[in-house]
Amino acid sequence: MGKLSKMDSLVKAVKEACGSSNGHKKEKDEEVKFKKLLQAKEKVVKLHFFVQDALGGPNATVWEVARSEITSTKTTSFGQVRVLDDVITAEPDRNSDKLGRAQGVITFAGLEESALTMSLNFYFTSGNYSGSTLCVVGRNPISSKNRELPVVGGTGVFRMARGYSISNTYSYDAATNYGVLEYTVYVAYVEDQDSI
Repeated sequence: MGKLSKMDSLVKAVKEACGSSNGHKKEKDEEVKFKKLLQAKEKVVKLHFFVQDALGGPNATVWEVARSEITSTKTTSFGQVRVLDDVITAEPDRNSDKLGRAQGVITFAGLEESALTMSLNFYFTSGNYSGSTLCVVGRNPISSKNRELPVVGGTGVFRMARGYSISNTYSYDAATNYGVLEYTVYVAYVEDQDSI
């Protein structure tokens, strides 16, 4: 069964399950647009930026929202859940050009190793990708170098994006509880969505 045949079957099954009618023009237009997106030419881009991770202080951008009964007894902080809304910058300096925000949830999920389970949205607020997002999820062993996370989607320019990111801790100041994370993201996305 071909790629589009499978997609047609999936769309039909979802419509039947939801009791959707074929009479909705907007729904039909979206369905046609989606099929065209599947066949469109892709563009590949490499993005490089820094995330300013303020873990404490009066302007903290990372906050604990939950913890397990054993979080305080584990060296890995197992069970701790944090939300974040970090600034994305063009350079490591926190005062360099602001490109957007890194927003999401991180969970300390390793009992024996410091490892996070992450769900992040890189929300771009300037440049060619302003208003667009990239969604990155997965396991992040925070003490390792070149940590790879999959790009599983996006919005705006990055609709139907796929790829991966490589992250590293660029710097960390224990006195101020402030870290700078370096991201290099390799992403494929539909090149000319406006013509679809």
